[in-house]
Amino acid sequence: MNRLLGVTLAVALLVVSGAAASQYPAKPLRLIVPQGPGSSSDIISRIVALKVGELLGQPLVVDNRPGAGGILGADIAAKAAPDGYTLMLGATPWVTMAPYTYRNLSYDPLNDLLPVSLVAISPNLLVVNPSVRATTVKELVELMRAKPDQLNMASAGVGSASHLAGALLNAMAGVSAVHVPYKGAGQSVIAVVSGEAEWTFTPMSGPLPHVRSGKLRPIAVGGAIRSPILPDVPTVAEAGLPGYNSGLWFGIMVPKGTPRPIVDRLNLAVVKAVQSQDMGDQLAAQGADPVSGTPEEYARFIREDYDTIARVVKSAGIKPE
Repeated sequence: MNRLLGVTLAVALLVVSGAAASQYPAKPLRLIVPQGPGSSSDIISRIVALKVGELLGQPLVVDNRPGAGGILGADIAAKAAPDGYTLMLGATPWVTMAPYTYRNLSYDPLNDLLPVSLVAISPNLLVVNPSVRATTVKELVELMRAKPDQLNMASAGVGSASHLAGALLNAMAGVSAVHVPYKGAGQSVIAVVSGEAEWTFTPMSGPLPHVRSGKLRPIAVGGAIRSPILPDVPTVAEAGLPGYNSGLWFGIMVPKGTPRPIVDRLNLAVVKAVQSQDMGDQLAAQGADPVSGTPEEYARFIREDYDTIARVVKSAGIKPE
């Protein structure tokens, strides 16, 4: 009797969730972005929100929740109602990196959030204030070697993608700098523009406008290959540190417990958006490569990146805080 009741309830829940999905979305949605305005995540999120909102027939409103390298916003997203109306822009720092850089996380990135689809992958860009006497990675390394712990390295916060990228560069080159964490990538980039910090190694979409205006000098790209946006800028590996590779991925995630029919509906919209010509062009203009796929493919990607980050964190000597 109990078994029959359990089956009946399960069928009833499937019917209800299926009915809800057929009417979904019936109101505006929220996209939590765990970084502030002007950051790489913010720029990418607004490109995504506009196109996905059009395809869903409801506005997708960006809700910036910066702080603690992204974990504050991720915690809010993980604990939101799993009804399909709260989405999160997932990214390396607060999904695959946070477990290695923060003690006692209040959420489990790999279990409390469901993958919907990847959106883009962006290489990091090493930039310096034009007053810094370095035009190459070799020259910057030599400058830090001559002035250990005297140059300020700005980052988006402890455990951020820029923190990891800079720490890995220092570890591989055998040099040291003063790590100055800011509240988001936007602030860290402005710090280098103003001269408050000498350099940063951050996702390309953030510093790119300042590179184009001449307020920042690009030194190297963190990816495995050169960026078509800055074809004359070498990779760090080309510039003398073979094997160096760092970047940032972006994707859409929802709270655990969100019904699968709703996840599939969101996936369909996100994939269609990413594969569209206009959104692809907008992402490419930010130095990001459009990437999409199934929830399962995204889940595998996250797990592989999680394992890779473990090795990078160990080699860079980053300790949980």
